[in-house]
Amino acid sequence: MWQDIFSFFLENRQFIYVILLSILLGIEVISNVPAVLHTPLMSGANAIHGVVIVGAIIVMGHAAPDDYLSLTLGFLAVILGTLNVVGGFVVTNRMLSMFKRKK
Repeated sequence: MWQDIFSFFLENRQFIYVILLSILLGIEVISNVPAVLHTPLMSGANAIHGVVIVGAIIVMGHAAPDDYLSLTLGFLAVILGTLNVVGGFVVTNRMLSMFKRKK
């Protein structure tokens, strides 16, 4: 068992390095974002996640009709991606409404 895990890491070490580097880079970038900009950046990033919805629809379209795992995961991804996108727009709308002048 340990030999299989070790051989997996040896065979895929370049991908593992890329993932570790992207995690460290993401932590460094996000930790240096001022608190004032955090909400607009996060709401914009949530809106960009519409790509997840498109990818999930493509997966569901290419899945065999009897492949329930792919269809279920694709459906779940569409639902969660939609919630993420809508949530991003709701947060942006609420944030922008704080800056409007009251009548």
